Amino acid sequence: MTDARLLDAVGALINTHARPGHVPLIGIAGAQGSGKTTLARAAAAHWGAAHLSLDDVYLTKAEREAKGRAVHPLFAVRGPPGTHDLTLLEASVAALRAAGADSRTALPAFDKLSDDRRPEAQWPMFAGRPSAVLIDGWCLGATAQAEADLTAPINALERERDGQGVWRRAVNEALAGPYADLFARFDAVLFLKAPTFTAVLDWRCEQEAGLLGLAPVDLPPERRAELAVFIQAFERITRHMLTGGVRADLTFDLARDRTISPPASVHS
Repeated sequence: MTDARLLDAVGALINTHARPGHVPLIGIAGAQGSGKTTLARAAAAHWGAAHLSLDDVYLTKAEREAKGRAVHPLFAVRGPPGTHDLTLLEASVAALRAAGADSRTALPAFDKLSDDRRPEAQWPMFAGRPSAVLIDGWCLGATAQAEADLTAPINALERERDGQGVWRRAVNEALAGPYADLFARFDAVLFLKAPTFTAVLDWRCEQEAGLLGLAPVDLPPERRAELAVFIQAFERITRHMLTGGVRADLTFDLARDRTISPPASVHS
């Protein structure tokens, strides 16, 4: 169940930025498995808003593979800045903001198990005009790093597959450019701050088990090992965000069990 304080916080951000003719754009950021998507869905249902996830607008598998060949092989892996179709996201937001009471707006959708975007015929529809547009994403509001911070690899993935730093510099360039431009157009961002990066693997494994219809303890050990490698692609920016590299209007500190820690702790 979503904490009522989080729902109220999203509602307060919507109300603060609502004005005639303007549909607020609110971001909900947090590491993988932090509960950001659950919160966004619950808040959208509670406040009559539309919900999109940054995960819904990944580049297609073919597009990422092409970028992997052209720039760096790691761009074939979905997730980091540079692997999203920001034009599609902004077009979807614009369509929702232009919607009327009788409109039906198609929302992009991505199938993580097949690692590809769903066909448009399978995209969900939002009916009517939303009170706000809520977008959740793990790197929403993240700031780019200084060049000096990119020199040394921080994990095995970077050491073994990005020894020259080509990939991480390209990711950082995307974050400093088109992603920063996108984030600047948000009315507000709420950040669910993980206690440590080590909590993220457990959260991501729980998420994967749910996708497979399994209890977390039943997730195969080999899949957990694969996910431990997968999240290394997110580690640099996640750690940067946890140490202040994020622009957020509200930050809620989470305990390892995702409760707000300490209770009612919130700072802007």
